[in-house]
Amino acid sequence: MGYLGFALLLLAGATLITTGLPAAFILIATATLGAVAGVAAGTIPLALLGTLPSRLISLLENDLLQALPLYVAMGLLLNRLPVADALYRCTLRILPRTKSAPLAAGLVLGGLIGPMNGSVGASVLGLSRIVAPRLDAEGVPPPTTAALISVASTLGVLVPPSLVLILLSDAMLSAHTIAVTASGRPDRVINTQDVFHGALAPAAIFFFVALLLASLGGREATKLPPRPAVGAGQAALAIVSVTSIGALLGGVAAGLFYAVEAAAMGAFTLLAGGIVTGYLRLPVLRELLREVIAVTGALFALLIGATTLTLVLRLLGTDRIVSEWITALPGNQIVVIAIVLAAIGVCAFVLDAFEIIFVVVPIAIPPLLIRVADARWVAVLVLLTLQTSFLLPPFGYALMMVRGALKSRVEFRPLVRALIPYLIAQWALLLLVLFVPQLTHIGQSAADATRAPPKALNAGEIDKMLNQMIDLPPATGLDK
Repeated sequence: MGYLGFALLLLAGATLITTGLPAAFILIATATLGAVAGVAAGTIPLALLGTLPSRLISLLENDLLQALPLYVAMGLLLNRLPVADALYRCTLRILPRTKSAPLAAGLVLGGLIGPMNGSVGASVLGLSRIVAPRLDAEGVPPPTTAALISVASTLGVLVPPSLVLILLSDAMLSAHTIAVTASGRPDRVINTQDVFHGALAPAAIFFFVALLLASLGGREATKLPPRPAVGAGQAALAIVSVTSIGALLGGVAAGLFYAVEAAAMGAFTLLAGGIVTGYLRLPVLRELLREVIAVTGALFALLIGATTLTLVLRLLGTDRIVSEWITALPGNQIVVIAIVLAAIGVCAFVLDAFEIIFVVVPIAIPPLLIRVADARWVAVLVLLTLQTSFLLPPFGYALMMVRGALKSRVEFRPLVRALIPYLIAQWALLLLVLFVPQLTHIGQSAADATRAPPKALNAGEIDKMLNQMIDLPPATGLDK
């Protein structure tokens, strides 16, 4: 019955694409179908399904989930307040007056507000409202505008403390805990700060490469942009915003406070500023809070649906099959990681980043971390793969959001052509990190850097650990 789990995943992906129904509903319905089939076949004891409530309660008791509504609130507040407009105007004022200056300013804005927005969707909406009209006015072709906004909206994925990075960090912590417990290695379990620090160098590399590509793409503009008028109030707002963002990001990266605390401080600052300046009057505030509750509810519903489906897949034995496949993969660590990342990339054609984090990572990453001890390196590689999934044609979430948010119609093929240089840069960065894992360990503490690597394991030892991890009888094929 383990292979039924793969059929359920394919069914969920096909239903997501063809029906447009809410993802949480599809995941729960798919899990229910799998549970009924498993019980009917005698594979799943009915009593085991009673563990689902305690599993969900344990999930929702995670303190890190408090950051979800806070980041959603921050993203919506940034779209309501003139912060993004002030940052864009000041950036354009500082940059040299060239045809590519508006594109570069749009990327800088995406890098600044992306981590505070909390989601790619919120970044797309904000950048479409602020940047797109100005690029259209400067004669930038619509496909180039759409490609730039798509890329800029994903910059926040890599820069802490973004919502995708937080959720992946939590999933990696759970996966690494399982792997360390099963292997008996003396490794320190990875935490959220480790993933934050590991992603900084790759994020900086991609940002500067994207700036270079934007400068080249700006040559297609038909005229030079005018110098924007920046008032004293806008300049002060931009300075305060950049200082606050830098302090929050620096504090999280330095470990001075946690991501939830950063989200709370950012949301409170934006909320208080909006109320004091009069931008958030009672009707606007009421509508904003309603949107926060709706988006947060959708995220929690997705998390519950994915957790339910993951439990059913484990009861069916799908995770055991995946574990055996990963155990049997030939080659060194790089080959094994590349194959798993390729599988995640295939999943990105039918699942978005959140569904991959909630469904795929808990099944595929624990056995991978038994074979590959460097959890920090694996986490950053998965993060880069997820960032690429937002831009992956034809179903990349950022692409679909941009095409719906822009007022001008953008044909798909010209958009893909404009996006290709950025995709090549992303894939090149992914390969660079894959072959140079030291990029994810810049600034790592001396105690962790000098820790002796764990001994290499043979296939029989790995299979034994996987059997202990999933608490099933040992297999007979791999230990011969």
